Amino acid sequence: MKVIAAYLLAVLGGNAAPSADDLKNILGSVGAEADDSNIELLLTETKGKDIAELIASGREKLASVPSGGGAVAVAAAPAGAAATGGAAPAAEAKEEKKVEEKEESDDDMGFSLFD
Repeated sequence: MKVIAAYLLAVLGGNAAPSADDLKNILGSVGAEADDSNIELLLTETKGKDIAELIASGREKLASVPSGGGAVAVAAAPAGAAATGGAAPAAEAKEEKKVEEKEESDDDMGFSLFD
């Protein structure tokens, strides 16, 4: 991912066709290292292609990928309800709510921002 970020930074900086050395210099400036094989793979895959077209095609591919954890939780709830007669999901929901309240509380940290 950092190689892709370096590539995009180079392109946004005005270098339409960055080289491996350009990417290494960008990554080195922030103390990051990258595998030469990853850099070469990226450069061969993007050679001669417009970055705007690559981003647009990637966005189209990502549009078909399901996202959102709600579908997984909904699918898991009926399986648990069938096995335990429906009592487990209600107990789990109450337990999750208590955990969230503890995480949001600043009292557990032992200090205040303005002390």
